Amino acid sequence: MKTLSLKLDDSVFEETEAVVFELKLARNRYINEALTLYNQFNKRRVLKKKLSKESRLVHQSSAEVLAEFEKLADEI
Repeated sequence: MKTLSLKLDDSVFEETEAVVFELKLARNRYINEALTLYNQFNKRRVLKKKLSKESRLVHQSSAEVLAEFEKLADEI
């Protein structure tokens, strides 16, 4: 486990403390869970961006292949 020191906005800290109290969780556990969820969210966002970029790169060739398949289907 790593030790970390961070600065939080007062409002974020106060809100976090209220939630931690209500959930009866240790602050460290709460922050670990929050960061895990945020990491998952951002990994998906990065993947979506990569897939979108790659989709744009192959769009034209995919359309050409589809047109060729349609021609073959029409000939049969």
